[in-house]
Amino acid sequence: MLRMKEEKTVQFWSSQVPQGCWSPVLSEPAERPLCTDCGLSRTSRAKRCGRACQFLRPDYPTLERQVHGRERDPQRADELHFGPFTDMYQASLRQPLPDAQWTGITTRVAERLLEEREVDAVLTVTSSAGDRWQPVPVLVTEPEGLSICRGMRIGFAPLLALLDHALQKGYKRLAVIAMPCQVHPLRVIEEELGFERLDVIGTPCADNTDTPRFHEFLNFFADDPNQVTYLEFRPDHYVELRYEGGRKEEIPFLQLPLAKLSPDFFPLTCRTCVDYTNALADLVIGSMGGRGEQWVIIRNQRGQELIDILGDEIRLRPAGSAGKRASAVQGYLSNTERAASGMPVRRMPNWLRPIMSRLMPYMGPRGLEFARARVEMKAGETLIHLRQMAPERIKSMVPEHVYELAKPYDVGGGSSQ
Repeated sequence: MLRMKEEKTVQFWSSQVPQGCWSPVLSEPAERPLCTDCGLSRTSRAKRCGRACQFLRPDYPTLERQVHGRERDPQRADELHFGPFTDMYQASLRQPLPDAQWTGITTRVAERLLEEREVDAVLTVTSSAGDRWQPVPVLVTEPEGLSICRGMRIGFAPLLALLDHALQKGYKRLAVIAMPCQVHPLRVIEEELGFERLDVIGTPCADNTDTPRFHEFLNFFADDPNQVTYLEFRPDHYVELRYEGGRKEEIPFLQLPLAKLSPDFFPLTCRTCVDYTNALADLVIGSMGGRGEQWVIIRNQRGQELIDILGDEIRLRPAGSAGKRASAVQGYLSNTERAASGMPVRRMPNWLRPIMSRLMPYMGPRGLEFARARVEMKAGETLIHLRQMAPERIKSMVPEHVYELAKPYDVGGGSSQ
C-alpha cells in the first residue's frame, strides 16, 4: 500500500461541490525542461519521467500497437494525420448538458460509466477555488460529481499526480479524461499500475499556456474579462465568448490581437507538440473537425463501447469536409519561420481583415479539412521551433509521421532516418 504524505483536500470554484468529488493537496513538481506538468513527477513513479515523457523519446508506433493492436496506416485515409481509428463522426447530445463546452458528450460518457458502475472513479479536472480557469485534478466517484467538471479550463493540470491516490483508495477500474501529453506517460506506465480496467477518453490539444497568461490574453479583447465564463475557438474561424448574465460575443480569428502576445506566450512544449489528436486514447472527443458539432474519433473496441454506452442519447453522423488547406498551412508556416528567425511577420492589412473574416467560414478549410490543416501546421511548427531552439532534440523527439506531414511545405529538413 502506498503511503501518502498529505490528506488535505483542495477547494473548488463551485460553492456547492457534489458528493463524490475529491482532490488532495499535491507536492511540488520536479524541475524539468520541456515539461507540461502532467503530474507524473509528483508521484511515487517520478523516475519514470525519463522514459514516459512525450517530449523526450516518444515511440508512437510501439504504443499504438500496445493500445490499438496496430500502428497508424499511412495508406488509410486520414490515419497519417489523426492516428489509428475505426470511425469518425460529427456528434451532439440530443439533450445538451447545462454548462458544457459543447453539448457535453465527454461528461456524459463519464457519468454513464459511473451510473452503470463500469468504473470505480473518473480522473479529470475541475476549477480551483480562486480561478474558474485554473484546472486542478480531481477523482470523481459519483455521477453528480461530474457536474462541476463541465466546460474548459486553460493551464497545466498535474492530472497523473492522482494515480497514487486512486491506487491507495483501492480503485481497480479507472476512467481518465486527459490531454495528449498526459495520455502518453499514462500509456507508458499503464501495465505497471495494475488497474483491472483503464478507459482513456481524450481531447484533442489546443495550444495551451499557463492560466495567468491566459488572463493577459483575455484582457486584450474581452469587454469585461472578469465576467467571461466561456471561451471556444470554433472550427468556423470564430472565437465565442459568453459572459455572466448570458451575453454572447463572436470574434473572427483574424480580429484577435495575437501580434500583442509575447513570443513565449505559448511554451516550447506546446509549440512542439507531436500528438495534436491524442492518438493513444481509446476515444477522442473535441471540436476541431466537427463543423459546428463535436468531433468524435473512435480508435478501438474500447472506444466503441464508450460511445455505445450513450445509446440513443447521442446523435452521430459522418464527419464532413470542405475547402482547401494548402495555402492556409503554407501561409501559417511561412510566418512561423519568419518569426522564429527574428524577421517581421507578414500581417494582413487592417482594411482586409473584416472582409476575410466574413469569407473564411465559407472559403477556408472546414470540418476534417480544418483538422488536417491544424495537424499539418503543428507538424511544421514543431520542426521549425526545435531547429531554432533545441536542435539536439529533433532526432529523438520527432516521430516519423511528423516529417511526412510537414514534407509538402518544405520545412521538415528530411526524415529522421
